[in-house]
Amino acid sequence: MSLYFEELDYRPTPIGAISLRRRRELSLGVDVFEIMLGDEHLMSSLFTASEIALAELGLAPLTGDKLDILVGGLGLGYTAKAVLEDDSVGSLLVIDMLEAVIDWHREGLLPLGTEVADDPRCKLVQGDFFAGAASEAGFDPDDPGRRFDAILVDIDHSPEALLDDRSAGFYGPEGLGALSAHLKPGGIFGLWSNDKPDPAFTERLSGAFAGAWAEPVTFHNPLQDRPFTQTVYLARKSSE
Repeated sequence: MSLYFEELDYRPTPIGAISLRRRRELSLGVDVFEIMLGDEHLMSSLFTASEIALAELGLAPLTGDKLDILVGGLGLGYTAKAVLEDDSVGSLLVIDMLEAVIDWHREGLLPLGTEVADDPRCKLVQGDFFAGAASEAGFDPDDPGRRFDAILVDIDHSPEALLDDRSAGFYGPEGLGALSAHLKPGGIFGLWSNDKPDPAFTERLSGAFAGAWAEPVTFHNPLQDRPFTQTVYLARKSSE
């Protein structure tokens, strides 16, 4: 049996101290990996259904092959892994503001080991996703202005519950409009939210894209023994 608790890494960051810890969940008999920002839970390996759904739902409307995909927010890597499992994906660029998170993937400290970092289609970049979304240069430091078939984002808890004030403008009409400029015609924007669908945000998306909808993702919470619902918002850019 593993140790009941182990802190694998701890570092200061511009938005607060971040830590990676592994603990034994005795009620389930499993090890749980958690990313913490101070005392706040960011991600847990116990709940990954909606992170995987973000990739699957975001790629489902797309056709063709050698798709160029961007993921904003690396975390434990389950969204990126699901993207790479799709044979139609030609390249994946992952942006994360926290260098520590990228290091954990490269060093194999997480449940996925180095699987995401080692995939030749995948490039991990340390940077501010929201600054990239607002700029003309965009996200790829080696290819300014590069556009993508899909941009999938899992950073804040929801459009209303932010990790840091620097992302506030992203969820408004101007921020969403700027983001759409980094998509190819017909491209898909996908956004993870910890909350149930919010019709007001779906309507806001509709103002910046040709179409928008919300997909609830319901899964069983074994700690509370009840279903729990999160959301993947999706929007499609005009094909013209």
